[in-house]
Amino acid sequence: MLREITLGQYYPVDSLLHRLDPRVKLAGTFLFLIALFIVNSWTAYIFLALVLLLLIKLSNVPFSFMVRGLKSVLFLLLLSVSFNLFLTPGKEIFRFYMFKISQEGLHIASMMAVRLILLVLSSSLMTLCTTPNELTDGMEKGLSILKKLHLPIHEIAMMMSIALRFIPILVEETDKIMKAQMARGADFESGGIVHKAKAMVPILVPLFVSAFRRAYDLALAMESRCYQGGEGRTKMKPLHYERRDYLSYLFLLTVLALSIGSRFLSLP
Repeated sequence: MLREITLGQYYPVDSLLHRLDPRVKLAGTFLFLIALFIVNSWTAYIFLALVLLLLIKLSNVPFSFMVRGLKSVLFLLLLSVSFNLFLTPGKEIFRFYMFKISQEGLHIASMMAVRLILLVLSSSLMTLCTTPNELTDGMEKGLSILKKLHLPIHEIAMMMSIALRFIPILVEETDKIMKAQMARGADFESGGIVHKAKAMVPILVPLFVSAFRRAYDLALAMESRCYQGGEGRTKMKPLHYERRDYLSYLFLLTVLALSIGSRFLSLP
């Protein structure tokens, strides 16, 4: 299951989305997430799902690889759907002892599930099409206006990029530790949720030790290369907008405008 996490990974392939400016991909992900929380009808959700499918197609990333990332948030998805399904008051349509399902709860839970799925897929698509270096450059360049407020934009972008880069590394490290524990007789599969949670405790200590060791090695490597932050640093490949980037902005703003417009229409 740990290897199913796609967030933070980069899928090396040539595509239109890979060639876009990282600022466009960051802004596009942000605008798509805004659209997800704005819409409130099934017609609008279907429209956003079709837009996302189009982007996945243009990215040349296999759809099966994208869907794998949903397995890592399956528990969160079920938990969110269950709370909305059983705890939302309204017109009752089904009851099993103390658990009841209302018409309003079913509507909210199904929309919440679709929203969470589209959120995970869109976020994964950004990291799959953008290298950590591009993410850092895009964040720093896109938020450069905040430097006037004396905010350390370069350092913030660097920390976020390193955090994303560490996700697949820590997942791989966790997988190695689990296999080592299983070779010594540990059981992570049988038993209930409480037993599985207790079985994960022996993994946490070596995982934290490994994470701190990697962080120390990274800090030592940056200091040995005289890294002093973003002040006065130049770029090997400066970012420049091209025609496809402006067209992408136009497309994304159109999607957002249509999503906002759907709020004022009585769509099913």
